[in-house]
Amino acid sequence: MLWVGLGNPGQEHARQRHNIGFMAMDAIARRHGFSAWRKRFKGQVAEGVLAGQKILALKPETYMNASGDAVQQAAAFLKLGTADIWAFHDELDLAPGKLKVKKGGGTAGHNGLRDMQRAFGNADFWRVRVGIGHPGHKDRVTGHVLGNFAKVETWVEPLLDAVADAAPLLAEGQHEAFMTRVALLTQES
Repeated sequence: MLWVGLGNPGQEHARQRHNIGFMAMDAIARRHGFSAWRKRFKGQVAEGVLAGQKILALKPETYMNASGDAVQQAAAFLKLGTADIWAFHDELDLAPGKLKVKKGGGTAGHNGLRDMQRAFGNADFWRVRVGIGHPGHKDRVTGHVLGNFAKVETWVEPLLDAVADAAPLLAEGQHEAFMTRVALLTQES
């Protein structure tokens, strides 16, 4: 399986809402003892095994708008179809801290998803949509997604911990159980 965290490289972007995909990959790799991150496929990769499934975690370093190039390279090397590709990304249309899993669908204006769709000629890959909330008006969207998480957004770390904890369920194909586990763990925090 290829799990892709969508985000932008560089320390200046590290805590931005748009980088929640990178943060999720870091949390999963750390929790489950994945290999050290190394440069490959126009990005950073770490390898591990979850629930008996080999997982290649990828953080593209091509910037969000060209994420598809890195994902396509990794998928071609691993000989994977879109059914084995998972994109972890920020989602404006979900409340902060909420999470949904779905296969395929539109891009809702998300440039990383749009570029993955371009690279593969379809949008039939899996998405782990991580809610960051909408700022209320479309004119404020860019500043919101490229803004850092505020100190008052205390849901971020517990959500990332829950995603890492529940990740083996996702590797087993138990999407509903994964979402339920994340929801239960984040209610407790």
